[in-house]
Amino acid sequence: MTDSNKTERLSLVTGASRGIGAATAEALAREGFHVVLVARTATGLEEVEERIHDAGGSATIAPLDLTDGDSIARLATAIAERWGKLDGLVLNAATLGSLTPVQSIDAKELSRVMTLNVIAQQALISAFDPLLRRSSGGRLVAVTSSVGRAPRAYWGAYGASKAALETLVEAYGEEQRNIGRIRTAIVDPGATRTVMRARAFPGEDPETVKPASVVGDRIAALLSQGFEPGHRERIDG
Repeated sequence: MTDSNKTERLSLVTGASRGIGAATAEALAREGFHVVLVARTATGLEEVEERIHDAGGSATIAPLDLTDGDSIARLATAIAERWGKLDGLVLNAATLGSLTPVQSIDAKELSRVMTLNVIAQQALISAFDPLLRRSSGGRLVAVTSSVGRAPRAYWGAYGASKAALETLVEAYGEEQRNIGRIRTAIVDPGATRTVMRARAFPGEDPETVKPASVVGDRIAALLSQGFEPGHRERIDG
């Protein structure tokens, strides 16, 4: 491991091939972080990596399926060997699932939603906790949704997964509050121009909601500047 690898700030962003994840990764690179880009689609990651490099930043792509816990563990090991620590972890990857009445939720689809939106997120926290501890100021930001706290008709599966994610992250933050330097934050991006948003609101004019770059810039600022324990915010406008 070189001295530069020991001193540079390192962040990891999931769901980084498009939308809020890609925007966050690009904003973090502008803030001087080396960004590890994680998503299933290698082609999308390569496009984001190219934009980061063209802008003078640095990034590494890590195509993997977050529902495969072994892949997460292998990635954590690789990062530990190369950099030795992690300064920022952005839990952004999620799946919407079908918007349907609670009594009509398909059990297999509910399992898929919970596996990615909750179980994989806990696996990420578990795998990268040792590396966040090695940072002088490890920061974790989880991207949520308003339906995690304010239930909405037909959004039961997705809302339940986000409520569970928030509980996990906030509990982790409370556990770290007085024993270490790790801090956690919950960010609700609000209405944002993404593929997921277009699926959920097919008749909506995308120009009426903010671009993902607004959210990405804010998350990058939080990781760069730091925040108080248990931070929570909604990004409007």
